[in-house]
Amino acid sequence: MIHAIPSLDRHEKKMRWKRISFLIIFTFIWLTLVFIYTRDLSRSDESKTANDARSNKDRKIQQDDKDPHDRKVREKIEQHAQQVIDLSNDEGDHEVKLLEPQSEQEMQDNIRWNPNFDEKAYIGATALKQGEDAYKRNAFNQAECDKLPTDRGVPDTRDYSCRSLEYKHKLPTTSVIITFHNEARSALLRTIRSVLNRSPSELLKEIILVDDFSDNANDGRLLKILPKVKTLRNNKREGLIRSRVRGADLAKGDVLTFLDSHCEVNERWLEPLLSRVAQNETIVVSPIIDVIHMDTFNYIGSSADLKGGFGWNLNFKWDSMTSEEQSQRAAHPTRPIKTPMIAGGLFSISKNWFIKSGKYDMGMDVWGGENLEISLRIWMCGGSLEIVPCSRVGHVFRKRHPYTFPGGGGFVFAKNTRRAAEAWMDGYAKFYYKREPGARGVPYGDISDRLKLREKLKCRSFKWYMRNVYPELNVPEGVNDKFGELRQGGKCLDSIGGKPGDRVSTFPCHGGGGNQEWIYSLDLKQIRQRDLCLYLSDTKGQHIPVTLMPCEGDAKLMAWDMTKDKIRNNFIQRCLTISSSGEIVADPCEDDNEKQIWQLKES
Repeated sequence: MIHAIPSLDRHEKKMRWKRISFLIIFTFIWLTLVFIYTRDLSRSDESKTANDARSNKDRKIQQDDKDPHDRKVREKIEQHAQQVIDLSNDEGDHEVKLLEPQSEQEMQDNIRWNPNFDEKAYIGATALKQGEDAYKRNAFNQAECDKLPTDRGVPDTRDYSCRSLEYKHKLPTTSVIITFHNEARSALLRTIRSVLNRSPSELLKEIILVDDFSDNANDGRLLKILPKVKTLRNNKREGLIRSRVRGADLAKGDVLTFLDSHCEVNERWLEPLLSRVAQNETIVVSPIIDVIHMDTFNYIGSSADLKGGFGWNLNFKWDSMTSEEQSQRAAHPTRPIKTPMIAGGLFSISKNWFIKSGKYDMGMDVWGGENLEISLRIWMCGGSLEIVPCSRVGHVFRKRHPYTFPGGGGFVFAKNTRRAAEAWMDGYAKFYYKREPGARGVPYGDISDRLKLREKLKCRSFKWYMRNVYPELNVPEGVNDKFGELRQGGKCLDSIGGKPGDRVSTFPCHGGGGNQEWIYSLDLKQIRQRDLCLYLSDTKGQHIPVTLMPCEGDAKLMAWDMTKDKIRNNFIQRCLTISSSGEIVADPCEDDNEKQIWQLKES
């Protein structure tokens, strides 16, 4: 029994130590919980204070957002912006400013939009005044443009077969470059939002906005807070061509994607373009350009059966596909479309190839002719141009330019076009001067750098281009050949993209060339499109149908005299007529028949 007592004492001490340990642990846990609670409460109070401060500032900005210089709007947005970095341009003649966006991680997390951006104040600061002409500033309906949401949905205008296509996982990144001068803020913002909303984050490296010395510097400056957006501002008017080059020089993406500032990209617009460039970096690709109506801003799908081209006035126009091309399109609607020329406003090009192939002609001014020059250069110097039908981008087409050209728009376009003709068209430039004799007197500057580039890249001839790329561009068979629309009032003779044996018709004139542009040969007396001529399908009977047939056919059934506003076939003494049913026929000529009066409006 004596030996049992020490054992009981040791047990009691052990139990007492366990109780003390438990109290220590419990006390530590309790103090930790109290600390966490106190810290969160403190943060909540700080957050409330910050939110109150922001709310007060927001109310103040909204009161002042009518300030024409956007002073209060700028103060709100710039508190979230990062530092401004000064960069010199390539000529060193003035400074441009590159405004850095958020960090890469923040951009990935917030690709859609930035909640700190006050969109209403940004657009409202340049809203139309009461009674102001809605078309004066931008040559489109600004009132309608301002009214629409900047993140509106658009109809998916792709062919259904495009929607099931898959693209390889690893595609190159792109820098989207948008230049603008006095653009409507709502149109510019809608362009940016559509790119952010419909572009995979991992493919969209950045959006570079190049403000070409707009009247209000805040048009671009206030957008620097937006995800992935960088802004440049020229300190003098440079024009689209030089502005695009400056944006391209700063771009970090593998591919450069140029957009106009009044566009809306469609669903999965980017992947088809980048996929094609990834296959071959010398391919320059353009989307199908849908129409955003300048009055209503309705989004309208465009035909996928057209390609870009030009006439001997060197103006861009849309050409109908040949019969063979149409058959191929019907069988393979997702295949890229080889195009002799691109419209120029919207396209993607490998940055490496852009640099190697000569960027843009920096001797050109403002706008116009640059798409002809880059199209000829790419084709003749080892590359190619394609329209990718599974990529769709809407564009606002206007009837006039809202901005001025130094020296006048006609002079600038003639100068730029003459530079392209002299540098790339060899002896065929004479046909341009026959069509546009006034261009001969327009000085076009020094093109020696372009000629050296041709030699360096071992570029092919314009004759090769005509034979292999654009055989539809017929060499005029006489100096007196005329090009243009055959009009009767507001309607134009239209081939409807016809094939041999098809009838022609009339449709409202659209001024875009293509099906409505005809060549009249004074030597051969033929009226033709490509290799098809207007043809009498019979020589007897009433209302003889007029069709399209290869121009190598019976010459007397394709010979038309255009005198005294009539188009007459002297073999059967019949005149081109719009019948009572609206068909194009050959009827007996009548002096007082208004349906036989035609005018050739030269293009």
